[in-house]
Amino acid sequence: MNTLTAGEKAPQFTLNDQNGSSVSLQDALKQGPVLVYFYPKASTPGCTVQACGLRDSKAKLDNHKVTVLGISPDPVAKLAKFAEKQSLNFSLLSDEDHSVADAFGVWGEKKFMGKIYDGIHRLSFLINPDGTVAHVFDKFKTSDHHEVVLAQISN
Repeated sequence: MNTLTAGEKAPQFTLNDQNGSSVSLQDALKQGPVLVYFYPKASTPGCTVQACGLRDSKAKLDNHKVTVLGISPDPVAKLAKFAEKQSLNFSLLSDEDHSVADAFGVWGEKKFMGKIYDGIHRLSFLINPDGTVAHVFDKFKTSDHHEVVLAQISN
């Protein structure tokens, strides 16, 4: 895994959101900074806590003009159910072939209960409107992810 670092140019991408609409990083950056957060699987306990924290922080994120894009390898239909069930107010993007996760350097070997497998590592990237990575969030709990992000953008 060769994870992007602050100062590097973020890879451009276009993926389908939970509604089946195309969402591109390039278009999102026209509104201001973008938080691209990678999560392993929709509707699991940790991913739900993380998504709900961001949902509940939307007004504060909006004050800083930050657009949130959540990316997982889930299919669009699963993302739609997750977004509806949790009343999510931001885009969830489907990266089924994990090409975007690969480009950001968040797809790689993981271990869980003695099993080794490939999957998404839970990392987030704050991307400046010029397309460069402003900050990489790699040390947080799912329950305080939104607080760590808000602390960073409030500096």
